Amino acid sequence: MNLILGFLYALAAQILTFFQLQGQFKYEWAKENPFIMSLIGIPLSLLYIQSVKYLVVHFDGQLWPSRLLGFAIGAIVFTFMSWAWFREPLSLKTLICLGLAVCIMVIQLFWK
Repeated sequence: MNLILGFLYALAAQILTFFQLQGQFKYEWAKENPFIMSLIGIPLSLLYIQSVKYLVVHFDGQLWPSRLLGFAIGAIVFTFMSWAWFREPLSLKTLICLGLAVCIMVIQLFWK
């Protein structure tokens, strides 16, 4: 259950972070109000803290798995969101990086 909660918090945080940081390129309001957009970082930080808490508990107190899983989740979310929201093409380089992120995730989850 800790693993699932850690993933869900990380997924929510990464998706919302994408909107916070990339919103300036899609919405004029976000571009003109960087201070307000930065305030969104407060609840985002709470999501990240919860994610790390649950992942560290799942991995018996080890910190590295939560960091590497967070990185991989972020890379996957960013790839999907930039494709879906901005229609950025998935180049071979992007697909290879996405594959590496999936490999990192698989290693952290299944290598005992």
